[in-house]
This record gives sequence, C-alpha cells and structure tokens, in this order.
Amino acid sequence: MAELPASEPITMTVESRAHGWRVDHYLARTFSNYSRALLQKAIEQDCVLLNGLPVNKASKKLRVNDIVSLRLPEQPDRSLPPEDLPLNIVYEDEVMVVLNKAPGMIVHPGRGNYYGTLAGALQFHFDSLSNIAGALRPGIVHRLDRDTSGLLVVAKNNQIHSHLSGQFERREVKKEYRAIVHGVVDRDSDYIDTHMRVDPHSRERMCVCPAGGDAREANTFYQVLERFEHYTYVKLLPKTGRTHQLRVHMRHIGHSIVADRIYGGREPVELRDTAVPAVTIDETEVAEAADEDLLTEVATTASAGGKRISRQALHAHRLEIVHPVTHNQLQFIAPLPDDMQALLRALRG
Repeated sequence: MAELPASEPITMTVESRAHGWRVDHYLARTFSNYSRALLQKAIEQDCVLLNGLPVNKASKKLRVNDIVSLRLPEQPDRSLPPEDLPLNIVYEDEVMVVLNKAPGMIVHPGRGNYYGTLAGALQFHFDSLSNIAGALRPGIVHRLDRDTSGLLVVAKNNQIHSHLSGQFERREVKKEYRAIVHGVVDRDSDYIDTHMRVDPHSRERMCVCPAGGDAREANTFYQVLERFEHYTYVKLLPKTGRTHQLRVHMRHIGHSIVADRIYGGREPVELRDTAVPAVTIDETEVAEAADEDLLTEVATTASAGGKRISRQALHAHRLEIVHPVTHNQLQFIAPLPDDMQALLRALRG
C-alpha cells in the first residue's frame, strides 16, 4: 500500500461523551469530511496514535482522557480559487479570525455555487488556514446559512480548528441571534425543546419530529425585545446547533422569520423611505431605544425603487468563545445589518 502523505499532527483529549467509542467511529465523527476507508488507511499506516502508541486496530475502545493523535491523510487536490471579495473582519490574531458575514454570501461551494463564496474570499485574504473540513472549507469552523448575517469563526491551523470545533460540539460557545418574526409573540420568553431531522418530503428542509431514529435534540431559548402590530423583534439563544434550527423553531411556534421563504416567512418586504436617511441605532441597547427622535419615519409600502428585505431577517449578533491559546473568554458583537434596521424603523414608525 502506498504511503499516504500526511498533514501536521492533531492531538485530541477524549471526553466523557466518547467513552467506550471505537477509535474509527470517533475519528469518523470528528473528521466527517474524510471517508472511513481513508481513516482506516491512516490507522493501518500508524498515522493514529493512542496515548503515544500506534493504534493496532480500528475497533480499539476509547476511555475518558485518552490522548488521540492523528496525522490526517491529504485529500485529492480540489483546490478552491482565491477570490478578492470584501470581508468584514471583527477580530484577528495569529491563530483565528472572527468575521461579520454579509447576508447573501454562501459560506462554502456546493451545488453550482462555486464562486462568490466566503471560502474563496478566505483563500485570498489569509496565507494560512486549517484544512480539517477539506479543501473546499478552508478555516471554516462552523457555518451560517447563505442569507443569515453575522458572526462566524475561522481557524488558521488544524490544531486550533480542532480546539474551536470542540467548544461548539460541547456547547460551550454562547451564541445570540436577533430576528424579526411574523405575528405578535404572546410570551415574553420561553424555551423551545424539540427533536429535529431532515424533512422526509424535501431534503432541503428540516422539520420538528418525535424522538427516536435519526432525530436529534434541538433547544432554543427566546426573549421578546419589541412587539409591533403584526410583527415581533426577538432575541434567540440556541443551546444546540442543528441545521436551520432557529428558522424551524420559530415556524414551529407559529412565528416564522420575516422573508424566510423556505419556512413560511412569505415574500420579501418592500420598504420606502419617506424622511431623512437612516440613523444607525445601537441594537445592544434596543430595549431602551424608544426615543422617536432617533428613528426615521419609514412606510412599509410596496413601491418601485423601494428598499426591500428579501432574505430571512436573522442575524448572528453576539458570540462568546474561549481563546484556544490564551484561554481568555472573548466576546464579539456584530451590529444589526442595514436591511433589518430599516425594517425595525418601518415597524416603529
């Protein structure tokens, strides 16, 4: 068997959730971008160490606090072309980057969307990025939907990527989203506790379902920030990170996110300014920002040349994470984007 070229070693400490797992199952779940056959080859070629010794069989069982070291086989060359696209960098140091992703930007290529992605922009702007998730997802630790704006974390090497993704998997990262939803939410706050899986009628959608089978637990806490005549502005705190979780959960309680066409948010909302240019409001103080002098008067009328919010009104507003090197607690805030601010001004007016 030909030797597999290997990357820099990655070291992981086995957590309690993985106690009793087979080595190959643990690696397959941790590095889902790699096939089990390829990971099996890595084991056979002594690229996987357990407590400093080569793993002699894939079925070896793990124990809490075991140290697993892996030199990942290089994937076939599927290099992503760098693209000179603008990035809104909130934070950067030697090992990680935090971005404020614009709405409408696809995170990584897929299904005909090979260009204009965040992954391509990262290739252009940074010399070094992790490749744990594969060549088409350089540095990307977690993702946001195409039309969701806000904070996103990028790793510059594989060891940092593993550390950061571990925080997400252990639910240690605190995330806060802002959304504008249809209808008047009656409760000031509540906890949505369901299970979710892929919609059996459409692979592009997720749905709430009973527990069991391939269903996965999904938990979201919400709090009302402002109520309007037919809409509500809410804070969303996901405890789990399922695909489309917030969008599905808001639909589940009867309050789909505005302009979310997949989950019942209806058509884009058209706006027309009727007064002075927009005033940017500090959305971290939104509960106190009721001074009418700060708000522009905007009518929610459909008109030619008017502004519109044509994507789901969902924004990753705040993120707290532990720095993988200094172990300091970091907090980042991304202001509400212009289209959501314009919609709020219209509703307040």
